[in-house]
Amino acid sequence: MLKLSGGYTLYELLVTVVIISAVLTLGIPSFSDVLARQRQRVELNALFHAIHLAKKESIVRNRVVTICPSRDLEQCDSTTNWSEGWLIFENTDKDHPARIDDAEPIVARHKVGRNVTLKSNRRSYTFRSTQKRATNGTIVVCDNTARIRPRALVLSYTGRPRITHDNRYGTPYSCSD
Repeated sequence: MLKLSGGYTLYELLVTVVIISAVLTLGIPSFSDVLARQRQRVELNALFHAIHLAKKESIVRNRVVTICPSRDLEQCDSTTNWSEGWLIFENTDKDHPARIDDAEPIVARHKVGRNVTLKSNRRSYTFRSTQKRATNGTIVVCDNTARIRPRALVLSYTGRPRITHDNRYGTPYSCSD
């Protein structure tokens, strides 16, 4: 048997390489799933906190506050695709569809991370101080690599957000919708 200078045989070296390859082959896909889940969780948490911030700001300012999708983080988009980012702003003139005018301050901006798609059934979500209800709707957060199940942030009429895998009929959300 061939002896290498470190005292290991070629056979021992090959067995070690095979074991390392097997561990990496099994570990890398699960690590990718962990990364995908983390990306999804980051965006869901950001949305969750944005909704609470918008609700709080509407009460503190005693004004209408709106969350809307935005590609440039300066103006609302007229789409239901939230994959680029979103804005929270004081919607003083209460226009619908929401549009940021010169006198309306932007409360917060968020740029969505890569490999994540966000789709909503609304173009914006509006929060009123304490007199009226909020806009209800759903934002589905999908991993672009399709490694994990989509999750959705569902917003009730009272402005309470919750995160779920399944819609009200018990079927999973789909990224193709």
